[in-house]
Parts: sequence; C-alpha cells; structure tokens
Amino acid sequence: MPLILQILMACLLGGVLSLLAAFLVMFGLPKKWLSYAVSFSTGVLLATSMLHLLPEALSSGLTPQEVFPVLLASVLGFFVLEKLAIWRHSHHDADDSHLEISSKVHTSGHHHGDAGVLGILIGDGFHNFTDGVLIAAAFLTDPAIGWATTLAVIAHEIPQEAGDFAILLASGWERKKALFWNGVSSLASVAGGIIAYFSLEHTEAWIPYIVIIAAASFIYIAIADLLPRLKFEFQGLGWHSLCILMGISITLL
Repeated sequence: MPLILQILMACLLGGVLSLLAAFLVMFGLPKKWLSYAVSFSTGVLLATSMLHLLPEALSSGLTPQEVFPVLLASVLGFFVLEKLAIWRHSHHDADDSHLEISSKVHTSGHHHGDAGVLGILIGDGFHNFTDGVLIAAAFLTDPAIGWATTLAVIAHEIPQEAGDFAILLASGWERKKALFWNGVSSLASVAGGIIAYFSLEHTEAWIPYIVIIAAASFIYIAIADLLPRLKFEFQGLGWHSLCILMGISITLL
C-alpha cells in the first residue's frame, strides 16, 4: 500500500476511532472502565516512546548528545504549552479528573460560554493536527513505527476526547452535536498528516527530530497526566498493572 494511503488511514483511525471509543466510554460502559483505559494508555505511550521512537531516532545517526537535549526541551515545551492552555486546553473546571466525567456531565450546572467552547474545539483541532504530523513523521521513518505511533495516539486520545464531551455537554450541547463537532475537529489530523508527508518527504533531516518530539509528547502525557491519576486508584491494582502490561505488549507486537 502506498505510504500516503497508510498515513491517511492511520490519521483517520487515530481521529475517528478515538472519538468513537471516547463516546462509548462516556455513554456505553461503566465509569470504572475509563480508569482501566488510562492504565492501558500509559503502557502504550511509554512503550511506544521508549522502545520504538527514541531507539529509532538514535539509529538514524543522531548521537545521544543530540537526541536527549531535544527530548528535554520538548518535554519542557509541552509543559509550557499546557500552562498556556494551548496543548491540552485545561479549560476552567476541565482540570477535574476525567475519571469522574460521567457524574459531572449529569450534575454540573455550570455552562461555559460560546467563546470557551470554541476555544476547546480550536485547541483540540490544533492537538489533532499535531498528532497527524507526528504520525506522518513516524511513517516516513518506518511504517511499523508509524502504526505503533497511531496506536499510541488512539490510546491517549480516549481520555482527552471523553473530557471534551464532558465540557461540551456541561455547556448545554446535545450529544449528537458534541459528537459531530468533535469529529470535525479530529479531521485536523488528516490535514496534519498530508502537509507533513509532502513537506517532510523533501526534508528528511527533520524527521528524526519530529520523532523525538513525538516521543516527548507521549512521555509527557503519560508522566504528567495519566500516571498521577493512577496514583489515586487503590482498587483493582492487579487489573491496572495488567492493563499497563497489555499496552506495552501490544506495542511490542
């Protein structure tokens, strides 16, 4: 299959499947399953970044003295972007745990303004566009790494998309409307993938650095967001550990 078609398919899967999975988690499955999804996502993100992306960056010819400063700067950069509410838009009371989403959707009486909702969709679109760029860079490195990166994108999008649903519904949106506009936002990953394919294809020297940024993104999300939530899970520790190991195993396979 041509590489561009694989990138398009991966971007669509990364956007649409994560959106539908989040919708299922929000309205079709018990709330406790979302915490298990977080554990699975943690394993996928850490394994993809440390066992696929960073080794690939090192094997591309970059030295450790070149790779790890970029990794450090990227992790710190994501922290700054998050603080500026650009990267994962911690919007007002959206900083409450996604593990408590279902109850908040039905009990919250607070309605965000149209500007706040628009900011959520724009921020989510930017995030998805960036995911598309990272997916394309991974495929240009190696299709196998591209699919592993796609799995990691889907895994970390599930709790984020679930959080977006919670905020949009708390703002008074109907479920169908929230699903539609989140779907439109998710298509930004396709645009990111196409643009990255045609630009990075002619600037191959940049690809290893994009791969490092992708690894930093996954490490930051796992360590700064997902693992702190799991620290407060005192029930089902065995299942959480199993879900993390499943995420790692599937990534290796």
